[in-house]
Amino acid sequence: MQLVDIGANLTHESFQEDFDQVLSDACLNNVQQLIVTGASRQSSHDALALAAKFPNQLWATAGIHPHHAEETTADVIEELRQLLAHEKIKAVGETGLDYFRDFSPRETQRQSFEAHIELAIESGLPMFLHERDAHKDFAEILRSHRQQLNAVVVHCFTGDKDALHDYIDLDCHIGITGWICDERRGTHLIPLVADIPLDRIMIETDAPYLMPRNIKPKPKSRRNEPKNLPHICAFLAECLNTSAEALAASTTINAQRFFDLEPLQ
Repeated sequence: MQLVDIGANLTHESFQEDFDQVLSDACLNNVQQLIVTGASRQSSHDALALAAKFPNQLWATAGIHPHHAEETTADVIEELRQLLAHEKIKAVGETGLDYFRDFSPRETQRQSFEAHIELAIESGLPMFLHERDAHKDFAEILRSHRQQLNAVVVHCFTGDKDALHDYIDLDCHIGITGWICDERRGTHLIPLVADIPLDRIMIETDAPYLMPRNIKPKPKSRRNEPKNLPHICAFLAECLNTSAEALAASTTINAQRFFDLEPLQ
């Protein structure tokens, strides 16, 4: 069983001391291809550096998360443009809208999102998108450009049925994380995931965040790692009334096609 983690924040400082072990543990748990998320100017550069250092296991995205939208200056857009030309960068993002935290002004977030869309149209790369509590504006912006864009994934989907169906109608892929395993806030996703076409569903850890809360025994560390992706796959497979092996095969094929990764032999 091979798995692709489409979203791991491996540039996070919590991985600095044991990075090689984290990758080794991922491989031992069949997570053999990972996309390192670029979510700021600096982390996009760092994500590319990691992908270049581990060329057979890691690839990267480049973009500015809505939390950091105020970073999106003309100079930074030019930096991103240059990063996106690198063969190890596989998507534009993480970008989008987050009205839950509102760490950046909403108009600034929208402007940053639009600027990333322009980069995606120009480069032809897929988009790796974030949306939280901003469904209406997010869908409106995406809809106005969708025909010009390549593939799109709404990663770490946590929204409601209306949002999900809007994104499916916009021909988006959907990324599912350990949020679905959280009995406090993720149970609404359990009946919804059956509505996602099997050829558009992908899985991710969003490490070091979103440790699946139903892992037994409970891990000593609350740092999520790519090695936990099989747990998410198995839980999601139960929700979909299929086997973990079948879901792993589908999500791996989807991710390899989306990010233009060579299948493993």
